[in-house]
Amino acid sequence: MSAQLLIHGTIPNRLAHTRELMNRKSIHTLLIPSADPHLSEYLPDCWQGQQWLSGFYGSAGTLIVTADFAGVWTDSRYWEQAIKELKNSGIKLVKLHSDQSNPFEWLSEQTPAGAVVAVDGAVISAASARILGDKLAKRGARLRTDIDVLNEVWQDRPDFPSQPIYQHLPPQAAISFSDKLAALRVSLKEKGVDWHFIATLDDIAWLFNLRGSDVLFNPVFLSFVLINPKQVTLFVAQGKINAELRKMLELDGVILRDYSETANALRAVPSGANLQVDPTRVSVSLLENLTAGVKLVEGLNPTTLAKSRKSLAETDHIRRVMEQDGAALCEFFAWLDSALGYERITELTIDEYLTAARTCRPDYVSLSFNTIAAFNANGAMPHYQATKTSNALIEGDGLLLIDSGGQYLGGTTDLTRMVPIGTPSEEQKHDCTRVLKAVIALSCVRFPKGILSPLLDAIARAPIWAEGIDYGHSTGHGVGYFLNVHEGPQVIAYRAATTPQTAMLPGMITSIEPGTYRPGRWGVRIENLVLNRKAGKTEFGEFLKFETLTLCPIDTRCLELSLLTVHEREWFNAYHAEVYARLSPLLGGVALKWLRVHTVAI
Repeated sequence: MSAQLLIHGTIPNRLAHTRELMNRKSIHTLLIPSADPHLSEYLPDCWQGQQWLSGFYGSAGTLIVTADFAGVWTDSRYWEQAIKELKNSGIKLVKLHSDQSNPFEWLSEQTPAGAVVAVDGAVISAASARILGDKLAKRGARLRTDIDVLNEVWQDRPDFPSQPIYQHLPPQAAISFSDKLAALRVSLKEKGVDWHFIATLDDIAWLFNLRGSDVLFNPVFLSFVLINPKQVTLFVAQGKINAELRKMLELDGVILRDYSETANALRAVPSGANLQVDPTRVSVSLLENLTAGVKLVEGLNPTTLAKSRKSLAETDHIRRVMEQDGAALCEFFAWLDSALGYERITELTIDEYLTAARTCRPDYVSLSFNTIAAFNANGAMPHYQATKTSNALIEGDGLLLIDSGGQYLGGTTDLTRMVPIGTPSEEQKHDCTRVLKAVIALSCVRFPKGILSPLLDAIARAPIWAEGIDYGHSTGHGVGYFLNVHEGPQVIAYRAATTPQTAMLPGMITSIEPGTYRPGRWGVRIENLVLNRKAGKTEFGEFLKFETLTLCPIDTRCLELSLLTVHEREWFNAYHAEVYARLSPLLGGVALKWLRVHTVAI
């Protein structure tokens, strides 16, 4: 029996047990977001409750359970995946199109007066709990955040992660902890704030120049930080910091306390203190520990913005990492071209060989996310994941989409390339060319410093919209520095809120990754990472431009070159000339020959 059938057989039993407990506790509706106490995108196993109860393995979704209904809300990146994983589970896929179709709106319409909606307060943000609570109150219903229903039915729940914490050292750690802390204190003082609480894991890892492996692919560790005018307290589980690192932190004035003591520390914040928090990134249950006299100052964590703006030294390290990553990709693609038609290659083989190529590169640490190797129809699922029980053989004609990245001591990479298998169809080539035109359009733009990043999205989508086509995911996300492959505050997505915190500023690294997806047939995505750089000042203000960081050829065999304009050809040739100049010194033999062939001017 397949693993998927086992899941489908188990899920109804888990739902039944959950509903029995809900009935005993007088809970009408159970809400299970995909989140942990740090409101992370990617979660440790012990917080994968939605996955455990639903069988849906996407990284973004919300599960709602009532006595006679169960549904998972997720966006278009995961629809095809959810259809397969939820089949025969008794759980419905609810397609998330917009704010009007979100789970909070559904709850506000479907929850009867007097009913209780329960959610574990440890995994819902203070901002979300406030919004949902208000919506339910208008219906005469109530939000309960003081119970973790899953913990009572999830008997084999995984243990809390125990991996050790380690230092991110110079030269790659280009700014010291003391300098970062000093800048943070200046920012807090400017806001009239004397206390600050941070729950976001990548902010904490960045601030302390520490890294961990509590979350797969993201070099972070479960922790909280409380800062007051005199002290900095780091809350981590016992045993995760060795004696040498503990001594170093204590010499830097850091007080170490156990992770479990966070709530008590918040209760001790004195009445009258001004406490800065990001209400979207702190759980409601933690803030409920504060006394009534503590004044909350809500807003983006200063570390989030500081972390997004890479220093000149950091960008130098990132450029070197891109060269090493690009060289690894050339070695992989050279092997793939030579092996196709002669060896048995599956989507899992792609992951295996690509990971092996990166592993040989200097300062490589790990993948930055699960490699997506998706052939033909599987490429229509933007976050497709091949498994041992379900993967495609790479043979015949079509398109292979490969989205991959690595974590290096000097930076994080993320790129997507299309590979022709056999002879791609004219329609497939047209899709690839259209997506490339979108990449070029945004890569070449100059824009005012401080423009809100969602406003840039239409530039990339214009060539795609022109043919009546669109894609459901964002065009771009921020990327960390040996940290999370997805970070804020900037995001290039027209559906995202145009808040002041999304302003584009020098030093930010963002992906450009437009796509086209044809369910059941194929998917296309081409992705580069770009750096915001100064582009001069005029009488109309300061302007920025993008420097393309990613170094990897774009395969012309997937393209209909006649569709490219003179300007687009010039960009394409200039990009490939740069790729060749920077990667060729790192390669030899068949990999160098492959690079030379695939960077010839068109």
